Amino acid sequence: MKALSSIILLLFVSAGSFAQSINDRIDPESKLGLDALLKAIPGGFKSIPDIVKRRAVTNQLFTGPTQVNNEVNIAEYKIPGLNKAPAILLRVVTPKNGKDLNPAIYDIHGGGMIMGDIKSGETSAVSFALKFNAVVVSVEYRLAPENPYPAAVEDCYAGLVWMANNAKMLKIDPEHIAVFGGSAGGGLTLATSLMARDKNFPKICFQMAMYPMIDDRNVTVSSQEVTNVGVWDRSSNLEAWNWYLGGKPADGYAAPARAMDLKGLPPTFMDVGEADLFRDEDIEFAQRLIKAGVTTEFHLYPGAFHASEMFSPNAKLSKRIWEARYSALGRALTKN
Repeated sequence: MKALSSIILLLFVSAGSFAQSINDRIDPESKLGLDALLKAIPGGFKSIPDIVKRRAVTNQLFTGPTQVNNEVNIAEYKIPGLNKAPAILLRVVTPKNGKDLNPAIYDIHGGGMIMGDIKSGETSAVSFALKFNAVVVSVEYRLAPENPYPAAVEDCYAGLVWMANNAKMLKIDPEHIAVFGGSAGGGLTLATSLMARDKNFPKICFQMAMYPMIDDRNVTVSSQEVTNVGVWDRSSNLEAWNWYLGGKPADGYAAPARAMDLKGLPPTFMDVGEADLFRDEDIEFAQRLIKAGVTTEFHLYPGAFHASEMFSPNAKLSKRIWEARYSALGRALTKN
């Protein structure tokens, strides 16, 4: 009996020795980018309390110098907002060697609903246009707290509708329109697809939501344990949702995790990191998509923190993440 107790105690201690904190589970190579960020902005983004100053710092961090690429044409359009809302800026990247009809990617930037702009994603938009010989349309949606819900999702939907209605002018194949976004952009990707489904227009062939921000309730394990990683922690998420909702209750367009019915959504790709606050809400949403009959590809990456592939693009883990995304997008955009 004494020997059995010793064995149980040994097993308990051994199991405890394998339990690691979220920070300890971050991929060491990817952590180099995180360390560089925290050196540039001690305490992370939320250490800058003024949102206007925070936007200026983050935009400078993520927006590189404007580069002329002779393989694409870039045009900007101001289009009407929904319900007499202010005009919306769209940036369209078109490959010069494109066809009369090309697949299209509708690109929604991230930033927690409170930061980010289309300039920060220009490099990736050009890359997507050339890699997939696709037209990439990026939307400049209104940000909270100045413009709370439903401003962002209505802007995203208005831009998508304009894109589909002007498909011929933009040289877009209306049967091959994908919606793409990460973080807040991932949440808006799902919300925009829900709105398009409910309004029966336009048709979306595929959606890619990278570590999407989709649940304002903050009750999952990951939303409570990711508190000091430094990129997007619990306090940042609580602040952003408070600003985005503006004191109003959330519905399924504001927080897609609250959507009751997921049937009829387009084939979906989702991914998230093990050390990402959004991990558990994304896992649950992917399971719900599958149960609703939506073709779904989901990846959970051990060692990845929120947007780690952006901060550490040369890490082996980052390359694996992008390879899976490129593969899925390529299949979706070329599928007959």
